Amino acid sequence: MARVTAPRMFTGLVRAVGYLERCPAGVRVRLGPEGSAVGAAGLGEGGLGPLALGDSIAVDGVCLTVAELLANGFRADVSEETLRRTTLAQRAATGSAVNLEPALRLSDRLGGHLVSGHIDGQGTVVGIRRETASWRLTIRWNNPAYGRYICDKASVAVDGISLTVAGWASDGGVAGQADGAFWIAVIPHTWAATSLGHRRIGDGVNLEADLLAKYTERLLQQGPIASGSGGGEGTAPAPISPGWLADHGWN
Repeated sequence: MARVTAPRMFTGLVRAVGYLERCPAGVRVRLGPEGSAVGAAGLGEGGLGPLALGDSIAVDGVCLTVAELLANGFRADVSEETLRRTTLAQRAATGSAVNLEPALRLSDRLGGHLVSGHIDGQGTVVGIRRETASWRLTIRWNNPAYGRYICDKASVAVDGISLTVAGWASDGGVAGQADGAFWIAVIPHTWAATSLGHRRIGDGVNLEADLLAKYTERLLQQGPIASGSGGGEGTAPAPISPGWLADHGWN
């Protein structure tokens, strides 16, 4: 019997790489010696497993539910909305490599940052450059409005990988805040152990902005809670403002 699962969280640390294929009932993730950059077979120790029906798996950053266990992977149901908003349809059409991460357990280390598995929007790879000790990867949000969630040293999930923003400039040196461009310094291990090594200029990627940035924006938009609202009594909390943040050490 499949388990009914509560909302899951991820940390953006890829545990295996698989290959995505379209099937009549959703998508199929194929694993094996060639499809597991982390772990001997992708399903064993250090990989994803053991898997069970109802488990949540981030597939290129998209939270999917295991609907069927297969000999060399699993099948997941995917809605039309998810296919429209993410790169999964493109990846499945070409059998492309995808990053895989099982949902966090309470005992797991939070090695990256909190990732929900709900994609904010797609981006496009606009630059790839080999540096002496890293790769410079430049990405542009397809919707530039999402660029407001990007800042120096911010966390961002790219195809489910927890990465750190290095700057807001495209490879041409143009400031990226207006057009949604930013770049990341990717170390060789991450480049080799994830699907990033398969990406080319012009490829689409799934992007999820930092949850803390989105919650902070929402709180600033809403303003303070009125005293006694929600059935409780007491003093209304102070509004969050630049002055309040400075007074509390956020400067």
